[in-house]
Amino acid sequence: MKIRDGFMNTLYITGAGVSAASGIPTFRGEDGFWTIGSKNYTPMEMASRAMYENNPSEFLAWYYHRFATYRNHGPNEVHHWLSDKNLITQNIDGLDGKAGNKNYIAIHGRLDQMTLFHHQGDDVTPQTTPWDNVDESSLHASLLELFKIENQQPMLNQSLKPYVLLFDEYYTELYRISEAQSRMLAADKMVFMGTSFSVNITQMALDIARNYAIPIEIVDPEPTHVLHSNVSYKKMTALEYIQQQG
Repeated sequence: MKIRDGFMNTLYITGAGVSAASGIPTFRGEDGFWTIGSKNYTPMEMASRAMYENNPSEFLAWYYHRFATYRNHGPNEVHHWLSDKNLITQNIDGLDGKAGNKNYIAIHGRLDQMTLFHHQGDDVTPQTTPWDNVDESSLHASLLELFKIENQQPMLNQSLKPYVLLFDEYYTELYRISEAQSRMLAADKMVFMGTSFSVNITQMALDIARNYAIPIEIVDPEPTHVLHSNVSYKKMTALEYIQQQG
């Protein structure tokens, strides 16, 4: 293991399990975001660019109910512990930023931000989403107005889209993918916390860890077992883990 000037460069990669203590449902539990869809569509269909393009009213209402209603939740002890750590999070809740981490990578986007609706790979700048302007008494119309969508048809470079990576989209520089890969390659150890290894970013990190013999730790009450020659399983919650770390 490489130690640089007495400092070990540990990269933390977090998932929904870290935010569960803040009252935000995980993705694959009984009340999870990906187990609850709408009356007509599955969660995988809802969380797609195709749904945003073809049925923006349904997409935005689903996104609002499943994510934006948690926008005022606060960080928990784990987020505060991670506030000075080298961190990539899969979570879009922004709680790591609220806890004070100034340079974490939100690899799947951020709930509090939106962008111009653009071709993937175009250079766009995230802007704050004024969720508090949403009128829940006329939710669908209010959301379409907020995201500048007319006639149920998002317009490229005119309408707005939540800053979130959807199932049928791919990682671009908007999500700081090159920086994320650089952090993985520079790591002396990777610690995966509260993640089920079911998304591409965790597979990418795991491949790098294998190829460069980077040791990993997996922190989860029911840890996913992975193929790696140097893995340590911590069968505990993220809170228990940080308490153990001191």
